[in-house]
Amino acid sequence: MKLPFLITFVLFTCCHSISFHFYSLRKQSSILVSLKQSFGVSRHPSLDGWNHLYYTSLCSNWSGITCDNTTFSVISLDLSNLNLSGTLSPAITQLRSLENLLLAGNGFSGAFPTRVHELSRLRLLNISNNMFEGGLELDFALLKKLQVLDAYNNNFTGLLPVGVSKLSSLNHLNLGGNYFSGEIPAAYGGLWQLRFLHLGGNDLRGLIPREIGNLTNLTQLLLGYFNQFDGGIPVEFGKMVKLVHLDLSNCGLDGKIPTELGNLTNLDTLFLQTNRLVGLIPSELSNLVNLKYLDLSNNQIVGEVPPELSALKELKILNLFINRLHGDISMFVAELPKLEVLNLWDNNFTGTIPPMLGQNGKLKQLDLSTNKLTGMIPKSLCFGQKLETLILFNNFLFGSLPDDLGKCRSLGRVRLGQNYLSGSLPNGFLYLPELLLVELQNNYLAGLLEGPNSNGINGRLAQLNLSNNRLTGVLPTSIGNFSGLKILLLNGNKLSGEVPPEIGGLKSVLKLDLSRNSFSGGIPPEISHCSSLTYLDLSRNQLTGPMPPQISQLRILNYLNVSWNRLNRSLPDEFGSMKSLTSADFSYNNFSGSIPETGQYSVFKSGSYEGNPNLCRPYSNHPCNNSSSELPLQTNGRLDNRTTKVPARYKLVFALGLLVCSLAFVVLAVIKTRKMRTPSKSTWKLTAFQKLEFGSDDILECLKDNNIIGQGGGGVVYGGTMPNGEQVAIKKLGTSKGNNNGCSHDSGLSAEIQTLGRIRHRYIVRLKALCSNKETNLLVYEYMPNGSLGEVLHGKKGGCVLKWDTRLKIAIEAATGLCYLHHDCSPLIIHRDVKSNNILLSSDFEAHVADFGLAKFLQEGGTSECIYGVVLLELITGRRPVGDFGEDGLDIVRWSKTQTNGTKEGVGKILDERLKKVPMDEAKQVFFVAMLCVQEHNVERPTMREVVQMLAQAKHPNTFQMR
Repeated sequence: MKLPFLITFVLFTCCHSISFHFYSLRKQSSILVSLKQSFGVSRHPSLDGWNHLYYTSLCSNWSGITCDNTTFSVISLDLSNLNLSGTLSPAITQLRSLENLLLAGNGFSGAFPTRVHELSRLRLLNISNNMFEGGLELDFALLKKLQVLDAYNNNFTGLLPVGVSKLSSLNHLNLGGNYFSGEIPAAYGGLWQLRFLHLGGNDLRGLIPREIGNLTNLTQLLLGYFNQFDGGIPVEFGKMVKLVHLDLSNCGLDGKIPTELGNLTNLDTLFLQTNRLVGLIPSELSNLVNLKYLDLSNNQIVGEVPPELSALKELKILNLFINRLHGDISMFVAELPKLEVLNLWDNNFTGTIPPMLGQNGKLKQLDLSTNKLTGMIPKSLCFGQKLETLILFNNFLFGSLPDDLGKCRSLGRVRLGQNYLSGSLPNGFLYLPELLLVELQNNYLAGLLEGPNSNGINGRLAQLNLSNNRLTGVLPTSIGNFSGLKILLLNGNKLSGEVPPEIGGLKSVLKLDLSRNSFSGGIPPEISHCSSLTYLDLSRNQLTGPMPPQISQLRILNYLNVSWNRLNRSLPDEFGSMKSLTSADFSYNNFSGSIPETGQYSVFKSGSYEGNPNLCRPYSNHPCNNSSSELPLQTNGRLDNRTTKVPARYKLVFALGLLVCSLAFVVLAVIKTRKMRTPSKSTWKLTAFQKLEFGSDDILECLKDNNIIGQGGGGVVYGGTMPNGEQVAIKKLGTSKGNNNGCSHDSGLSAEIQTLGRIRHRYIVRLKALCSNKETNLLVYEYMPNGSLGEVLHGKKGGCVLKWDTRLKIAIEAATGLCYLHHDCSPLIIHRDVKSNNILLSSDFEAHVADFGLAKFLQEGGTSECIYGVVLLELITGRRPVGDFGEDGLDIVRWSKTQTNGTKEGVGKILDERLKKVPMDEAKQVFFVAMLCVQEHNVERPTMREVVQMLAQAKHPNTFQMR
């Protein structure tokens, strides 16, 4: 009897267990499907298998799901980096067995479910890189097992959650990259198990709690970037002896560097840059024998660098630039065996560059510019064939360039101007395969400008500045092989002979200056092949012959100077049609004949023709005899006798015909416009990039003339209010019928809009949705109540509304948004259309970068183009980029340089008169940054990351100097 009973019991138990497991799987699948539905339209294909019908395979085939092997309960949900959007449904809290919840790298928005604390078994919670907003309000006391809390890079606001301090098991806390404000709770110092703490990139204020120093298990601490703390670095930080990475950069710290930091012997990274630190560099830092990366740059540190730092044998990067350091540099860097980057620029260092520098074979970047160094350039800098950047300008260096530089195949940027260098260029130097930028101006270099052979080719070199030296000989025919050159400056040398016709091979050159040499012969007409040329200076040579009329083919040339030569014959009539040419100087030559009166010739200044005694101009001090201006209609100087009178009756017929055609055109235009304004709503497709509470019909209702709020980037912008009261801006892009499929989407537009829809940053206008049909694209953005910076700044009340502090804030915020695009988003994006009308202002005048109509993705190896300087000049001067300067063709850049002589000390001459009580040191700093940003070639301009740092220092003057 016992055996049958036992079998029955076992069967009953098994059946009950199986039934329970099926019920559990069915219930959990229902929860997950409900969760999936809250993700909106952007579901990843991997979630297609989340289907009620397949609940039995939940633990084996459902993507992102891990179950307990015994209970079949879901213990891990991993939806990381699936490009999901929408919201996170509170249904997630019904998965009570969850131990790991991973949602990083999506586009989830809205509030984070407040009842997630009901998941009491949770050990790992990662919601980083999303768009969750509001406060992070959880009852953390219920999450006793939580070990990892990562909410990095969301839109959380309010105070830092104090309840986090109750998580006794927490070892990883990342709340960085949000908008938390207030102070760091001192209670965070009680998280004894914490090994990682990141609170950087918020809006935190107040003192850094000294209690943080009690976190003796910490290995990484990051508190910098956008936080602005009072006071200095707590000396208690010296107790965190397990620290490996300490980042306190760019957070307003002042005071001295505590000597107690020398106790942190496990550190491999110490970032204290871009603060207001003063005093000496503590010699105790030499105890940090594991240190690899040391950055103390952009502070107000004084004195000499302790020679004891030579003990840092693991050091790879040393940045001390923009401080007030002095003394000899050789003592502390000469024998660092692993040094790769050494940046000491803008200090007061003296003495010589260590002759052994570079012999470790690892040196990649060296910048010692703007110091007081003397002596010769060491021969061993490129000993390991790894040197990429060599910047030593504005020192007192002398002697020849090392011959080894001609063999440094890794070299990309060389800036050695404003020294006393002599000798000739090393053989092969200009033909190095990676060379992009060469600046050797204002030295005493001599010898021939000749490559190693006539067949040398360098298509990468973008800028070559050898001006104001003592180079001799002819311009080699191999100059045409530098097809990538954009800037070529050879002015102020002793070059002679004819300008070779091969110069026409410089297809990309923008600026060409051969002035103040001894060139002879004629101007080669092949120069017209340089189709990108905007600036051409051939003045103060010995050129002869006529002006080649072919130069008129340079359609974007705006500056031409051929003064002080021996050119002759007449001025070409063709130059009059060069609409881009706003400045030309033909003075002190042997030109003859009449100055043409048409086109651009009427724009050039009278001084442009001085010193040409045989050159005449009607109705001037040098009138022409038998002036052709008095002749009637001419063709090539001869009377046109073919003119005949037209009978009056034909004129009447012609006029009536023209009137009929005009009326027909107007009728057709009205019909077409009405059709465009009343598109069929059924044909529209709505693509949402975040959770929307409106549809395409609501968007189309806003496309009315009385809703137009602006125009830019190729489309009209409408304002509108959705049924839920949400205000939006709608950009209607123009129709494109030129595509083969009759659609306005080109082959890359869809992918580009998808990527732009994923961009989320505080200072970038958010793209909410795309509404499109076969003819039109409607881009739906968040609404900016104060319109564009250009509208406000150049409006009647701009000077009153935008006070200096507001303008500086806008500059920093807009630069920060652009910095994100250029350096931090994926893929990297260059805006390419940065102007004041594309910077929109919220209700509290917070800046948001907008209009990506010309945005391009930054491919690997691409360069960051910074055209932001014009906006900075607009903020300083209050003037529009063009048209406010009383002279045709004069723009804000040239005007500002002329008025200030290019120095920040003259900024007072161009300040907006509507501004009151402008701190001059701040204005000088912003002007300095603007001048860097408008350098003629992008290799000279700072990156947007550098722009942000420099603008952030505007409150602390005399930190940066012109480089």
